[in-house]
Amino acid sequence: MAARRFSILFITQSRIGDAVLSSGLVKALAEEVEDARFTIVASELTAPLFAEVPGLERIIVMEKRPGGAHWFHLWRRARLRRWGLVVDLRGSPLASVLQPRRRAVHRRSDTPVHKVIEAARLLKMEETPPSPYLFTSEATEARADALTAGEGPILAVGPCANWIGKTWPAERFARLAHLLLDAGGPLAGGRLMVVGGPDDRRAAGAVLSAAPRERVIDLVGREDLLTVYSALKRVRLFIGCDSGLMHLAAAAGAPTLGLFGPSDERLYAPWGPHAKAVRGSRDFETFKRIDPRLDQEISHMMDLGIDTVARAATELLAQTADEPPIPSPTHADTDQDD
Repeated sequence: MAARRFSILFITQSRIGDAVLSSGLVKALAEEVEDARFTIVASELTAPLFAEVPGLERIIVMEKRPGGAHWFHLWRRARLRRWGLVVDLRGSPLASVLQPRRRAVHRRSDTPVHKVIEAARLLKMEETPPSPYLFTSEATEARADALTAGEGPILAVGPCANWIGKTWPAERFARLAHLLLDAGGPLAGGRLMVVGGPDDRRAAGAVLSAAPRERVIDLVGREDLLTVYSALKRVRLFIGCDSGLMHLAAAAGAPTLGLFGPSDERLYAPWGPHAKAVRGSRDFETFKRIDPRLDQEISHMMDLGIDTVARAATELLAQTADEPPIPSPTHADTDQDD
């Protein structure tokens, strides 16, 4: 007799960084629930992150509609299914309406904690929170191998963020790349990888020109998120603004240095044993006083100097010098046939 499939409706967040930080829950469920079958609800931005989850039946891209009509639309698509578990990281009333066997719904906490721990609370795993993790196929890994083929260690940088207030100046990223990659630097003779979205090409231009063309891996809006994630598994160091790509790098296991200013590293620091946050002279509360709604169209990162970042990067490289290479991942089983 065939094993009975356990249907899981997993409603993830709409922003890349938040979706990455909670992605370890999918891995934990895939490992612990026999014959788990996933329906992932995501935004257009975050849906590609889950394209290769094992046991994936479908991805529902939820577009926000006036008056919360998107939730009614989702209910119409999900109401006829007998769900074993609904995991709702958006905190909607949908789980109670669908009446699954089990539900895990996000609730706002009075005591802020890191977003990985906050997500883990849904499945009562806060004591051993699952680290962010994305499933990839053999084809995705092969594409990443091709993109990163070459000699020398790779310095990856993510110079852009979703708000100018969190963005470190591009010319500083360029100067930092020279310090690390030029003769005498800790990654001398290495290559430069630049990552970003399709709208980041202009902002990333100064960074792309920081190394000879033949030593640059340009991934600014050129590849899907899972391929970028796989490519980041192969870098020696990632340095970037607080963004979804920073969290993607940390999830990939890359030594990751996140640059912080008007965002709270207590909640959003890159997660992992080889991940660190660095900021300038001002703490987060200072930025909250300067810009209470955190929406001014000015850079708040000018107090973070190049020397401070270069020193932190050099220390992180030294701390991870003896780490074994990241093992080749087992590709995702994406067979969806009945």
